[in-house]
Amino acid sequence: MRLFGSIEAGGTKFICAIGDEDYRVKDQVSIPTTTPEETLGKVVEYFKQHDVEAIGIASFGPIEIRKSSPKYGYITKTPKPGWQDTDVVGVIKEAFNVPISWTTDVNGSAYGEYIMSTLSNEKIESLVYYTVGTGVGGGAVIDGEFLGGMGHTEMGHTYLRRHPDDLEFPGSCPFHGDCLEGLVAGPTFEARLGIKGENVPRTDPVFDVLAYYLAQAVIQVTLITRPEKVVFGGSVVDEDLLVKVRQQFKELFDDYVELPPLEKYITRPLIANNGSATLGNFALALKQLNE
Repeated sequence: MRLFGSIEAGGTKFICAIGDEDYRVKDQVSIPTTTPEETLGKVVEYFKQHDVEAIGIASFGPIEIRKSSPKYGYITKTPKPGWQDTDVVGVIKEAFNVPISWTTDVNGSAYGEYIMSTLSNEKIESLVYYTVGTGVGGGAVIDGEFLGGMGHTEMGHTYLRRHPDDLEFPGSCPFHGDCLEGLVAGPTFEARLGIKGENVPRTDPVFDVLAYYLAQAVIQVTLITRPEKVVFGGSVVDEDLLVKVRQQFKELFDDYVELPPLEKYITRPLIANNGSATLGNFALALKQLNE
């Protein structure tokens, strides 16, 4: 049995997994994100216990994905304390002489959803995946390739029209203030209301505000990339919020171009339990090995 490794590198935890050619998880562990030395040391220790042929890494960022750059494989200007200029791929490559795939966490999730759509006979050729949690990011797959040239996409940091009931909130992004991430990420609940997101009732009007912003994000990627589906993962977005996003999208977009039914176009992930990036990493590791 051929085995592949997955590293979903998050700001809170690293999820490491072993999978087979059918993308089935055979083993998995969660490692708290502390210092780079400690965290990556435990990652190496875990994979030393398994014989993998290739490893896929999907990381929080920003990261350097240009293979021509001397900092290829690095986490770069991240706001995560202590993780700026961390050579992730270099550490893994030194420990394991196997092919390594390297991309963003949202690209990994987007690729997992792309592969799963094929496995489930949906057979789409393009999609955009947003994660809305502690931060916001987006990745796009078009004909099996990631969108991006000079670097990976940063869809969480686009600017939006402000909601008329939200003009006083300055936003929480440390770089841009009221970009998409600064307006809809998990920490904005406490910044606006003084209440952590998990304790805010779903009837609170703040969810109408979030839906207004997320609908605009869908409009942006719809008109720029024309994907066949837009998928929302992450802790902030559930089906109740997506209903509001679809309603806002319909009102704002006004059927400008032809799209699938919105229940099929703006969706939750096909892969349960936040497993999109893990499956994507298995597939990207296999792809890297075959190349």
